[in-house]
Amino acid sequence: MSLIDIILLAIALGIDCLVVSFSQGLILNKNRTANSLKLAATMGLFQGLMPCIGYIGANYIYELIAPYSKWIVFGIFMILGIKFILEAFEGEKKEICCIDLRCLISLGIATSIDALVSGAGLNFTDTPLMFSAIIIGFASFVMSLSGFWFGNFFKKFPPKYLEITGGAILIFLAAKSIIF
Repeated sequence: MSLIDIILLAIALGIDCLVVSFSQGLILNKNRTANSLKLAATMGLFQGLMPCIGYIGANYIYELIAPYSKWIVFGIFMILGIKFILEAFEGEKKEICCIDLRCLISLGIATSIDALVSGAGLNFTDTPLMFSAIIIGFASFVMSLSGFWFGNFFKKFPPKYLEITGGAILIFLAAKSIIF
């Protein structure tokens, strides 16, 4: 793969990170700078590591994960989306924060399943692994950070509708993962 191909791959893999981070930017209210950096670092880390795992275990992992990858992503995004929407209708408002370690890991895995499979493709095309992984991780970090702050810009809307929108975005990603 050429440098341009790797950059295009990185952008394509980072789109899910951007959308998920946008939905988080809509709902997170406290410690926005720290939370945006945690989220972006998690997205970049997972997007950079998963191609390495896929590259190293190309044949075994691809055959094991590929048939279920859409359903794994679907399940994680659907659960998180429904959680956001249900919390929008709770009577007493507590801080909605899906930025704890378990949630970050879930989001990191859900957005990087396709990066795992693309790592196998990098192996099959004899593309340099570390160079590709760094570009993919960096692009996902930048796109995630941008998505978070763009979502934060829309905070002027009523919080209940923003929470529903964030949940709907995650449900859309869940549906997209099994349709396309």
